[in-house]
Amino acid sequence: MKRKIHLESSGCSNCGHAHHENHNHVHNHNHDENHNHDHNHEHGGEFNLKNEVLPLIVILSLYVPGVIFEDQLHNTFYSIGEYLLFIPAYLLSGWSVLKTAGRNILRGKVFDETFLMTVATLGAIAIHKLPEAVGVMLFYKIGELFQDIAVSRSRNSIKALLEVRPDYANIQIEGELKKVSPETVNVGDIIVVKPGEKIPLDGEIIDGNSQVDTSALTGESVPRTVRLGETVLAGMINKMGVLSIRVTKLFDESSIAKILDLVQNAKSKKAETEKFITKFARYYTPIVVFTSLAVAILPPLFIPGATSSEWIYRALILLVISCPCGLVISIPLGYFGGVGGAARRGILVKGSTFLDTLNAVNTVVFDKTGTLTKGVFKVVKIVPLNGWNDEKLLQLAAKVESHSNHPIAQSIRKAYGGKIDEFEMRDYEEIAGYGIRAKVENRVVIAGSDRLLHRENIVHDNCQLEGTVIHLAVDDIYAGYIVIADELKEDARLAIQEIKRMGVERTVMLTGDNQAIASRIAQQLGIDTYEAELLPEEKVNAIEKLLSTAGKHGKVAFVGDGINDAPVIARADVGIAMGGLGSDAAIETADIVIMTDAPSKVAEAIQIARKTRTIVWQNIGFALAIKAVFIGLGILGIATMWEAVFADVGVAMLAILNATRAMK
Repeated sequence: MKRKIHLESSGCSNCGHAHHENHNHVHNHNHDENHNHDHNHEHGGEFNLKNEVLPLIVILSLYVPGVIFEDQLHNTFYSIGEYLLFIPAYLLSGWSVLKTAGRNILRGKVFDETFLMTVATLGAIAIHKLPEAVGVMLFYKIGELFQDIAVSRSRNSIKALLEVRPDYANIQIEGELKKVSPETVNVGDIIVVKPGEKIPLDGEIIDGNSQVDTSALTGESVPRTVRLGETVLAGMINKMGVLSIRVTKLFDESSIAKILDLVQNAKSKKAETEKFITKFARYYTPIVVFTSLAVAILPPLFIPGATSSEWIYRALILLVISCPCGLVISIPLGYFGGVGGAARRGILVKGSTFLDTLNAVNTVVFDKTGTLTKGVFKVVKIVPLNGWNDEKLLQLAAKVESHSNHPIAQSIRKAYGGKIDEFEMRDYEEIAGYGIRAKVENRVVIAGSDRLLHRENIVHDNCQLEGTVIHLAVDDIYAGYIVIADELKEDARLAIQEIKRMGVERTVMLTGDNQAIASRIAQQLGIDTYEAELLPEEKVNAIEKLLSTAGKHGKVAFVGDGINDAPVIARADVGIAMGGLGSDAAIETADIVIMTDAPSKVAEAIQIARKTRTIVWQNIGFALAIKAVFIGLGILGIATMWEAVFADVGVAMLAILNATRAMK
């Protein structure tokens, strides 16, 4: 498990098509062909402001006196005084740019920002504009510093997630505690977590109760009370009592390991806007170079009185102004800020492309159980028939459901409360979307939906019962039914209201539950349409229909939590999984994971996506407009090299500062 996040856009000069060709290699930072400066933080180390400021102080100590005494230095023998101050300052501030430009030229990658900067500044030195040449490189370096600070801030927005990685586990061996690496702990081992320690692995509390801080996993600041028998997740922080926990998952399969992996790979998929800039830079940079060449050569040939030195200077100004630094850096940084800002709120986005897709969502589809409802079922009614009584029917249901992990099965076993001898049950078979068949005490028992009774031709009277109902039959004779109740999540209605308020056209619910329950839930929540009694494959078919009717530019998002939701999550344009209680299959398949299990976070994710997109397009419009104005001024001879520096570095700095708003 890698612990660092490597943001590939951590250098202003990583622009043009060469930069973006390597954009997907998030972890491969040592092989990035376009790294143009040797900051420690770019090579896996932490950003150190002191290390960045010291070289700037040295450069300024040479540059400022040079500007103040420029005339005196220029009048020295062969202007040697001017060269002694400005050339060292130029090399100190621009060496990384010169080195990268040279390396890229040798590799055949000519048209990038480092090439523009190098040609412009060397040209300025050639026509004896040394202060301007150094100024370009110096302010470019200052721009890089601001950019690095912005990148560091964006990393800090998800730093809490990285810091919750547990360093050790207290494992109980022969009555003694021993500190070991979480990776070495096996399923079934007993670990002890003391107050103030991080819970290192997922498990079940077998002794003690406490309050745990879940903020790193869910974004929620309010501590949660946990008691004997409850499940706790790796990354939670124990606040009060001592907890003994039986480990239920290996570290690599634990919640925190999955979260770390999601965050570290969050930039592996590029948004459409980033792809647009890749294509734009591919054509833009050569056009700028050849336009500058034309500005330098053609006017002296065709305009009377035009001098080569004047128009070469204008061409050099044009090169500096045209550097697409603000675009190339602020756009990936804007998306990274959006991903980081979402993570702070318990919404894990697996790539910037999914933030872009969320902007186009016009249909949001919800699963019911565990998504809109709590998925915490309780037996509320037992109706025995044909000679069975309450106790025997519940016992039979508990036995036949003993191998199932479904919340309904768990609620039946909890209501029974007695010991279940698993050897009494044989030939266990789960019938997807229908229920279970097994042999209990040498009798064939089926337990499941009304559809299962019809499939097996079991004679029964009650087909349309209110609530979640488990029907039972023994040796083809109806034995009765058990009614299970589920509760709506507190924010379910608010979630639907907020989604509609944001302009989403359709809200849909797909459920395997019966028509009566689906109708009641849809009415209570204000959901537009619903489909009930669906098998997993029928849910996929329903999503296919919604995708076909979403319109050319509309997208469909599906929100679910169960293992049977994984195919639907994968098929939707944006798959959203409930990460706290959701199945591993759903979480791994999803594009976005909501760690709080709160459906209202869906609206919050859409809001974050829209804000991020707005900021990104603000930067694109702002940078292009300013550059267009200054390019015109440069060609007309109104703009000097100092204005060129503002148009390049100044625009980049402002765009970067704007991009950091995506984190808030």
